[in-house]
Amino acid sequence: MLKVKLSQNLPMPIQINLECIPGGLHALVGPSGSGKTTVLRTIAGLRQPSSGKIECDSEIWFEGDALRGISKSLSAAQRSCGFLFQQYALFPHLSAIDNVCIPLQNSGLTSTERKSIAADWLDRMGIAELVDRMPHQLSGGQQQRVALARALARKPKILLLDEPFSAIDTPTRQGLYKTLADLRKDLNIPILLVTHDLREADLLADSITVIDRGIGLQTAAPQVLFQKPRNARVAELVGISNMFHGVFNAGALSWDGCVQSFNVADKGKIPANVRVAWVIPQSGLSVHTSPSNTSVPATVEKISGLGQIAVIQFKVQNSINSIEWEASSAEVKRLCLEFGAQMHIELDGQQIHIMPLRPINDPRRFQEST
Repeated sequence: MLKVKLSQNLPMPIQINLECIPGGLHALVGPSGSGKTTVLRTIAGLRQPSSGKIECDSEIWFEGDALRGISKSLSAAQRSCGFLFQQYALFPHLSAIDNVCIPLQNSGLTSTERKSIAADWLDRMGIAELVDRMPHQLSGGQQQRVALARALARKPKILLLDEPFSAIDTPTRQGLYKTLADLRKDLNIPILLVTHDLREADLLADSITVIDRGIGLQTAAPQVLFQKPRNARVAELVGISNMFHGVFNAGALSWDGCVQSFNVADKGKIPANVRVAWVIPQSGLSVHTSPSNTSVPATVEKISGLGQIAVIQFKVQNSINSIEWEASSAEVKRLCLEFGAQMHIELDGQQIHIMPLRPINDPRRFQEST
């Protein structure tokens, strides 16, 4: 089990709290410069926070607070971390097998034993025949497999991955996803993945932490995060298209720029009569050719085909709002959807999720953004 609680002010403010179980994969996502890599480097001992606690496999790697100072801080060499850097950081003058041998130098093993372990890891990466190749003779995907073998050669207690798939093509990336999935089963250690690709995080991770300006805004399973973001900023960062604003008052939700209102679940977490953001998942939308007492009239203003899936953008009539709806090609044909077509959209109020406009740790979270 990896437990991380970090707090620091300089050089970048960091406030984050996360856990990752053995065999689990936890993704850190957020915009560039949000502090994702800083968190990994802090866990690895390459940076030191001002306070917090890092515990791995029941061993404390770092502990300190503002009052008592730092009581424990293991060096990077003392922490059992496998770290795969974004640029792989292979030594250009060493062969693939010699690169993998680097972390075994002070292990007490003989040269023959070290090369045997390195060769075994390269074999597990599917590149046993490339042991004598130099880094410049390897493709990007092959270099990454060498770097991953090197990160795992000492059997670390955790594996840290810093955007490892960002610089390789899609077919190679798919193969590495499979390799990582197989390794998860065999290694049974916590894995932390930094990525800017939300689809990648959704595909690979058991849980995701969204970071913005060094602050951990929300940690949740992917399906929870994408359907129930904690606040408007999280919804924005995870790319939820149908996010709107309104006023919430004891179960009644208005919709800015639209006469429509909704009855939604009141969980007692948001004060009455305040401005909020709200989102609705695709499962909460349905499109019809005929109106009903609760439907919203809308006009098709754009259709984008994505293979067997189309994204249709509707302009809500007598409103400033637009809604995106994903449909199969068969559904598009059945409804005769085309530019300018008049439709009627049902929004399921029970699937509407309301949120503060600002992050939960911002005292202005129930106020309109300025």
